[in-house]
Amino acid sequence: MAFFSSPNERLAREIIDRYPRPRSALIPLLHLAQEQEGWVTREAMVQIADLTGSTPAEVLGTGSFYEMFKFHPVGRYMVNVCTNISCLLLGGEELLEHVESTLGVRSGGTTDDGLFTVEEAECVAACTEAPCFMVNYRYFHRATAETFDAVVADLRSGRSPLVRGNAGDRGTMPPHGSLGRVRQRIPADRRAGIVPPEQVDGPPAWLPRPEEVGSDG
Repeated sequence: MAFFSSPNERLAREIIDRYPRPRSALIPLLHLAQEQEGWVTREAMVQIADLTGSTPAEVLGTGSFYEMFKFHPVGRYMVNVCTNISCLLLGGEELLEHVESTLGVRSGGTTDDGLFTVEEAECVAACTEAPCFMVNYRYFHRATAETFDAVVADLRSGRSPLVRGNAGDRGTMPPHGSLGRVRQRIPADRRAGIVPPEQVDGPPAWLPRPEEVGSDG
């Protein structure tokens, strides 16, 4: 039985058409699968493998390299608390302890209501804004226990915490797996014209030939 919904299967084929080789689309198809279900299921990997001429093992091998892909059920909201050096020095571990205590789960666990999964993060690339946590990869900088409590209260009540924080996103908080709000569409006549390497004859089109470069360089 196919995993992708009919609209997503059409989108998957459109994504594949952007690449000279179908398996080059593995990562965007993994994102599409996670957006549909909230995590990457076995059925998703089987269909992605079928669409790209790969094996499910190759799909798993590619996706498991990246922390963002989850291969088990997770909550609607993924909470990542950074405890790397900058955040550690400014209270990251204490913030993680507060998150675990507030939600009643340890790092790696999901709340009984299925709303929140908690994970300790190595680094979220916001060292100047430490301590930092993310919800579904939306940032909350210079966070305190009170910041987190307000975010949880908003999410539980159906309000968006993004309008009160510095997350750089003024809309509602999407469920885990959702990336952008605008789907990229590339018309066929605007694509890069990429071809498989074995079909390339000569230097890349963007690389000027020696005779085209003036004597003054």
